[in-house]
Amino acid sequence: MPNLSKSAQFPAVRMRRMRKDAFSRALVRENVLTASDLIYPVFILDGQKQQEKVASMPGVDRLSIDMLLPIAEECVALGIPVIALFPVINPALKSPDGAEALNPHGLVPRAVRELKQRFPELGILTDVALDPYTSHGQDGVINAQGYVLNDETSALLVKQALVHAEAGVDIVAPSDMMDGRIGAIRNGLESYHHIHTRIMAYSAKYASAFYGPFRDAVGSAGNLGKSDKSTYQMDPANSDEALREVALDLAEGADMVMVKPGMPYLDIVRRVKDEFKVPTFAYQVSGEYAMIKAASKNGWLDHDKVMMESMMAFKRAGADGVLTYFARDVARLLKRTA
Repeated sequence: MPNLSKSAQFPAVRMRRMRKDAFSRALVRENVLTASDLIYPVFILDGQKQQEKVASMPGVDRLSIDMLLPIAEECVALGIPVIALFPVINPALKSPDGAEALNPHGLVPRAVRELKQRFPELGILTDVALDPYTSHGQDGVINAQGYVLNDETSALLVKQALVHAEAGVDIVAPSDMMDGRIGAIRNGLESYHHIHTRIMAYSAKYASAFYGPFRDAVGSAGNLGKSDKSTYQMDPANSDEALREVALDLAEGADMVMVKPGMPYLDIVRRVKDEFKVPTFAYQVSGEYAMIKAASKNGWLDHDKVMMESMMAFKRAGADGVLTYFARDVARLLKRTA
């Protein structure tokens, strides 16, 4: 017979019991990551057979549309459901009002049409914002003092979203943070019978220092110079304000909402998911990606383990999906370990 008095010295619950074996760890795992949770952001540029490395984002290239097609094909094969397009605009086409964004034959509409023709099952998301197209690097029209004008910018964003919808895009993602632009875009889409075009609103986009490599990639860093975007993007100190932003965007017709950046703002992801219980996404931005790449290159971190741990952090925080430059790497690893 066991010595019951001795056993009584130990706790009735031993949390390590369920951690002992791989099968029991899998049995009680609370969150699971799949390729369906991923959105792959890509940088596109004009021309043929163009491929340019982004120095601050190892493993990321700017690609012409013809060079993007094999990448899209791989995304389909890996089960990645959506790719997000970010244009690199010829400086000669940039202007104070970003008029090139409204060109129905521009880079983004051409890429959308080509991708939807080749890969109709692949979801296509487009950035609705003027900063890749403006000569000053801001996300909208500015006045003489350099202040971004809200309503004038929103009017242009509606036209940009309609250009993308006409090209056949599945999801438009306004990333500008202008007040009222979600409602204006939704009304525009409905007015032109684009009732199935989804809106993923960058609802809680912070004025973050983590965007640097992205601005290098799209060529807006030089245009922006020493200016910042603090008059329209959110203050990193604020949390309650994010909930107000999300509530407004949902009321105006957003189908999905996004928090950006990602890992430094996981508390915001959790608050949004708990409060609204709507499709909630996070963007693991260029700076987050670059830091992991740099640390792993120096041997300070295990690349794949940290990459996968970061993905699970988003899921645990409540994100339904993640925009990440690691998407293909993650999907390949998931496929190998399935």
